[in-house]
Amino acid sequence: KMDLLKQSVTLKESYFLKDSSLEHITKTKELLQKLISYPTISADSNLDLIQFIANYLEDLGAKVYIDQNEDGKKANLFGTLGGKSANSILLSGHTDVVPVSEQKWDTDPFNLTQKDDKLFGRGACDMKGFIAAVLYKAKEYAELDLKTSVCFAFTYDEEVGCLGAQNLAKWLDINNIKPKITIIGEPTMMKVIEGHKGCCEYTTHFRGKAGHGSMPELGVNAIEYAMRFGTKLINLTNELKSRKPSDSKFDPPWTTINVGQIEGGIAHNVIPENCSLRWEFRPVQSSDYDYVKTTMETYVAKDLFPQMQKTYKGAKIYTEVVGEVTGLEPTEINEARDIVLELTGQNHADLVSFGTEAGIYNSLGSSVVVCGPGSIEQAHKPNEFISLQQVNACLSFLERLKEKM
Repeated sequence: KMDLLKQSVTLKESYFLKDSSLEHITKTKELLQKLISYPTISADSNLDLIQFIANYLEDLGAKVYIDQNEDGKKANLFGTLGGKSANSILLSGHTDVVPVSEQKWDTDPFNLTQKDDKLFGRGACDMKGFIAAVLYKAKEYAELDLKTSVCFAFTYDEEVGCLGAQNLAKWLDINNIKPKITIIGEPTMMKVIEGHKGCCEYTTHFRGKAGHGSMPELGVNAIEYAMRFGTKLINLTNELKSRKPSDSKFDPPWTTINVGQIEGGIAHNVIPENCSLRWEFRPVQSSDYDYVKTTMETYVAKDLFPQMQKTYKGAKIYTEVVGEVTGLEPTEINEARDIVLELTGQNHADLVSFGTEAGIYNSLGSSVVVCGPGSIEQAHKPNEFISLQQVNACLSFLERLKEKM
């Protein structure tokens, strides 16, 4: 019975192998198993995984640079095959994954499990499936007489604000390394994505003066000022609708704002001393980023803060930046988009609502596109998976990418 089961799985796998051999799929699965076995949740270290990739690429002859964060618990990796080239191609992915706590999984999330044509595990589609395919094809790239160098960027903390990519971008800029083409392998079902909104997340803290609820004029109600701040944000949403670009392809076509959480106070009859308000906005254009930030900073400096200090000089308002992810604005000229459209046989590019590291590399002057295996609908959920069909599609694309090397 087990032999028959293995045979049926092999037949099911071979159904998807139009361009890639069964061996290619098997080897990529082995790499994916290894990558998933490292529980690189954003709150934890990714150093063991980074060292594994570094050893793997160095064995292929790649030059590898490891960029650690301030506390040395996490790191980015940047590798190059083929030496320096003004026309380099960068293949990029993040190594961190979201938590599995409080999720009900049918399998061990850190042990790759196959069921029919699906491979289950945390990060299978977001986005270790892409990284596994890239590492497998890197062996073949290393054997080519490369006219165009191939670079690899694997980062930390994408899920909590693209912190790793921002630090790596600084290092690339300092060292004058600017890949001409960048392909971000986020899960898009191998569809070509030319743009996405930015995502800026903040927590604004308010410190007032506690007191008895029966005498509000003697205290400074932190929740009250947080609510005024939140109301200003909500009203700002209507202004942003009128600022939308006439040719915006996003849905909705304007910059959005969301107030996600307000936390403060200790009892119904106590004037709250502290309050925190968590909010975000997703700009469709860089001018909206400046507009929202300037508007809110001016409102605090000229209105809210002076009113709080009239009663209590020790009052405070300050904003903590959780993450500021640059968007990827679609442009008429985009060499990366055109190349990937050609190699995948698609005739148009799309937009997505989720954020990626694409805008960070684009800010370095690189032409950027997002295209990777798996569905974003599976990301962050229990029983996350990637299909064999998508693994094969990615391998086939990476095989055809040789034409540009």
